[in-house]
Amino acid sequence: MKKILFLFSLIAVFSCKEEEKPKDYVTLSGKITNQSSDTIVIRTRDYSKTIKVNSDGSFSDTLKVETGVYNLFDGNESTSVFLKSGFDINMTLDTKEFDETVKYTGIGSEHSNFLAEKSIKEEAVLDMDKLSEITEIEDLEKALEGVKSELSEYYDSKTGIDSSLTNSAKKDLEPMIKFYKGYIADAINLKKELPEGAPSPTFVDYENVDGTTTSLEDLKGKYTYIDVWATWCGPCKAEIPSLKVLEKEYHEKNIQFVSLSVDDDRSHGGSWDQAREDWKTMIADKELGGIQLFAPKGWQSQFVRDYKINGIPRFILIDPNGNVVSPDAPRPSSEKLVELFNSLSI
Repeated sequence: MKKILFLFSLIAVFSCKEEEKPKDYVTLSGKITNQSSDTIVIRTRDYSKTIKVNSDGSFSDTLKVETGVYNLFDGNESTSVFLKSGFDINMTLDTKEFDETVKYTGIGSEHSNFLAEKSIKEEAVLDMDKLSEITEIEDLEKALEGVKSELSEYYDSKTGIDSSLTNSAKKDLEPMIKFYKGYIADAINLKKELPEGAPSPTFVDYENVDGTTTSLEDLKGKYTYIDVWATWCGPCKAEIPSLKVLEKEYHEKNIQFVSLSVDDDRSHGGSWDQAREDWKTMIADKELGGIQLFAPKGWQSQFVRDYKINGIPRFILIDPNGNVVSPDAPRPSSEKLVELFNSLSI
């Protein structure tokens, strides 16, 4: 009898050990409100998995992954999620307010919540509306030192978050500040080179989506708001809904909206024909309105170079006489743009 009891004890011990064996996969589930697609994709450069999203927005799957940050793409926008074997994460998201509503619960969720919160925090501290009002380089440097200090303190406060995430954030801080300094400094210098009232650089016979051509001279008589963008540019595409709203609200007003694509051969497999085809396809798919133009030499087009455009999206406002109102105007999603329009009685 003792031998039998001992045997049962051994079986019980091994059974417990089997149950305690850590999972070698991640469980990822969630619910998407106002879903953009019937799938989501979890991806890195070396990994990709497509997960089915049900008609009610729910999804669930298991993933065998290396520990790290993954991109979660819903067919329209994306966010970052931190995955590690043993995690059991549930995500909720409303695509109408994508970044603001991403939330995670469950085992390991705190790390992904940090990534979502970090994105919102950085966007708030690096307030482009406020920074774009700075007119002197010295003032810009002071403002960015304040940003650097605030973000450093924020990263340091996140104890309990995987150190690879906080260390990465700290490592990326200096290059990020340097990028913003260069970007905004260029805008400050540009406003001095092309001040309000100066004749705008021009373009001639740029290709329309319907095959006709348009020159800046043709657009005189109304204010012209130009959106310089590309089909591959995420921030550019994020402005499309706001731009559509503006086009609708100002349809009968003294302004016209121009979208100027800088898609080129380098960003489309070495083919200008493919660049044009992708441009036309996105215009149709997104049902883009306004005047849709294609810059003939992409980034090297003279109009783009004259406005010193090195990053997109860029927005330009020109008055009815062809003079500069702003060489670096507020973006469609900014309340500052409507304030500018109102100040001009558009």
